[in-house]
Amino acid sequence: MRSKIDIHLESVPASLTEETFRQGLHFLSDRDPDLAQILTKLGPPPMWARKPGFPTLIHIILEQQVSLASARAAYDRLLETASPLTPVRFLELDDATLKAIGFSRQKTAYGRSLAKALVNAHLNLVKLAAMDDTKVRAELIKIKGIGPWTADIYLLTALRRPDIMPSADLALATAAQKVKGLASRPTPDELNTLSNNWKPWRAVAARLLWHYYLNGR
Repeated sequence: MRSKIDIHLESVPASLTEETFRQGLHFLSDRDPDLAQILTKLGPPPMWARKPGFPTLIHIILEQQVSLASARAAYDRLLETASPLTPVRFLELDDATLKAIGFSRQKTAYGRSLAKALVNAHLNLVKLAAMDDTKVRAELIKIKGIGPWTADIYLLTALRRPDIMPSADLALATAAQKVKGLASRPTPDELNTLSNNWKPWRAVAARLLWHYYLNGR
């Protein structure tokens, strides 16, 4: 006889919608009292969904190790300079232009590496939608400048996969420490272990923790 968990796992969607997002919140509220408390006090978190494609990956690269506000400002300047933002158009921008927009030398190299991979058909972002999480991550991290965190954020926000935990995210770790009353901020491995209880809706749990973090709780 199959358990309720087995049956539930079979019903997990390939990507989140507003309806299945609510389903995940309900599951987590039943599974974890600490997450239930966030939901009770703050209400549902935003979906934080993004459109799949090159512009979103560039935006996530800009978010690496900086505040979301500064990354957003740089991204907005990029869109003002190169619209529509395509790999070819990005490659036309010189170092001085990208520096003025807010790209460091390192992120300039990362952006160009991604753009060239797409122009040369070494990466096909459309085909990622049909791949499982592990394969998507493997394809993305082949590109210079895309590590596990960037790949996971793309999986979570652009492809809207339901069971992604960006364990290297400092905001998530900080929120988890406070919510769970831990003595120290969990390492990525520790956060992965902690998040096992939230499967198969870890991406929904991540949104709850970000919701908590951004509301200064």
